Amino acid sequence: MAKSDSKSVYALIGDEPYLQLQELENLLAGLPKDVDRVNVDGETAQIGDVFDHLRTFAMFGGGKLVVVRDAEEFISTFREPMENYVAKPSESCVLVLRCKTLPAGQRIYKAIDKLGGIIKCEPPKQAALPGWIIRRAKEAHDLTIPIDAAQHLADLIGIDLGRIDSELAKLALMSTDGKVTGAIIMGAVAFQKEQEMWRLTDTLSTGNIAEAVRRWRQLLQMDPSSEFRAVTWLTIWLEKLTRVRLMSARKIPPFTIAKELRIWPATQIDSMLKMIQRLGERGIRAALDRLVKADHRSKSGLGEASTNVEAFLLSLA
Repeated sequence: MAKSDSKSVYALIGDEPYLQLQELENLLAGLPKDVDRVNVDGETAQIGDVFDHLRTFAMFGGGKLVVVRDAEEFISTFREPMENYVAKPSESCVLVLRCKTLPAGQRIYKAIDKLGGIIKCEPPKQAALPGWIIRRAKEAHDLTIPIDAAQHLADLIGIDLGRIDSELAKLALMSTDGKVTGAIIMGAVAFQKEQEMWRLTDTLSTGNIAEAVRRWRQLLQMDPSSEFRAVTWLTIWLEKLTRVRLMSARKIPPFTIAKELRIWPATQIDSMLKMIQRLGERGIRAALDRLVKADHRSKSGLGEASTNVEAFLLSLA
């Protein structure tokens, strides 16, 4: 079902969700458009359920992609059967393991590496960030940024690759000649780290869906390119909800959760816990599935991306 250069098993390794999602998008681009994608929470999944997904055929014949999020505990708990699977993976399915860490000395790492499926998703250090910005601007947005302007952007935003990419998309729309100066960046990135999309997800966490939709429409007026970044932002938000839920279930104090997951202000954790209680584990998982389907519709020409995103927001009510 996959193209000839696709592997049967991948491990996306690193603690930067944006880079993992970008690599996942790259993998999806190499698979049939009608691939059946299944998302699994690694911290709660059972090996039998995952193997059922891997060994059953896709409903519409486009092959299957099984993505295991937070896969470290899953790999640790089911090490032997996972090692056996990687040694002889299904030919009709692609398995993607999203891990913060996966020691290179482990047998499963070596087995996946032998398949060519190890992908490092580590963000650049602050000193190397301007270089990353220059490359990303050129490769993804056909935008030329001089080193001083890239340094401005790095200083304003820091190591937050999702927000940087959003700014690059906006700058590409603003530019008339495909070039950007430091002065333009200083003016365009006026709200710096307080971008409206992140305020929108903060609003979602409070459960105020009507206000979130209003912010979404306002954001589109300010920055039309937002429709192409929304799925990434919303996926990160849903995955953060999942991590908050799992940490809270382990009786970790809310302030500690907020600190570890970089939730600011820390008081926002209370709203997130209320949203988690309302949605529950199944609700969060179902929301992620709806978001994946909304993204698929947009990329298949079934409705405008902005409309599909708004429909997803309303589905959370």
